[in-house]
Amino acid sequence: MKVETTFASKQMSRHHQGIRLAKNLIRDKYLYLLLAPGLIYLLIFRYLPMYGIIIAFKDYNILLGMDASPWVGFEQFTRLFRSPDFVEILRNTILISLYKLFFGFSVPIILSLLLNELKNGLFKRFTQSIIYLPHFVSWVILSGIVMAFLNPVDGTVNFAIKQFGGQPIDFLIDTNYFRSILVSSSVFKEAGWGTIIYLAAISGVNADLYEASRVDGAGKLKQAWHVTLPSIRPVIIIMMVLSLANILEADFQQVYLLYNPLVYSVADIIDTYVYRVGIQEANYSLGAAAGVFKSAVAMLFIVSANRIVKKFGQDGLW
Repeated sequence: MKVETTFASKQMSRHHQGIRLAKNLIRDKYLYLLLAPGLIYLLIFRYLPMYGIIIAFKDYNILLGMDASPWVGFEQFTRLFRSPDFVEILRNTILISLYKLFFGFSVPIILSLLLNELKNGLFKRFTQSIIYLPHFVSWVILSGIVMAFLNPVDGTVNFAIKQFGGQPIDFLIDTNYFRSILVSSSVFKEAGWGTIIYLAAISGVNADLYEASRVDGAGKLKQAWHVTLPSIRPVIIIMMVLSLANILEADFQQVYLLYNPLVYSVADIIDTYVYRVGIQEANYSLGAAAGVFKSAVAMLFIVSANRIVKKFGQDGLW
């Protein structure tokens, strides 16, 4: 009898939840209508293409098609892991991503703290516009600017080196400099754009906290360290977790436009390997296996980071 009562109550609860959901859909129909284009975009360009993952588990033949190609299981992954280039491309991808994460993550926070101290509103907006601008410049254009600046014949950097009595350096074919060029150009392009979220978080900090710190004799530096940064710590943690999801995302477009065979040993990453092997050499299954591996590692990182953050008492992504 008790089991029947519990089952009946659950059914009633589900019925009420269904009615409530229907009422909410009718009430907010225009909001859901506005949401529809974004959902349709995600469905068509993000979720439906996931079916193509099966290519990584097949010996894909473009003439046979995706479904008719023979199933080979994890053979493509075995080939990938046994490839003599795999360790090198994995090391390059992780190192470049970590360098970008370390330098690219901290610079927007520092810029936000500095911009927050600007009192002249017009100058502050002008400065923000200037540092946002590189984000809207494509890598095609920015890579051309980088190559022009670093040109060993008439580039600005080498001109300065020669003026001080040094010998010109071909930075883009020197393995000692190439990763630094990738990291510094990436930070230059995205640092300003990254300040938007942190400035929004800083604007929500309680002004009374600054007043109390000034009464205690804290200067600007101590206010930033003891008031601003602790107040925006949840935002910093969320952004860090999201950044870890891109730990194997070293920016294909930037690397592809700047690298060359002479720096493959320090610049060849998973994405360029997928393009070169999967597209140019028409080895689609091996390229897909590399892409699936990258996605799996990214998911592992973001789930692990989220759990670690929650264990330390902070709010995670879910």
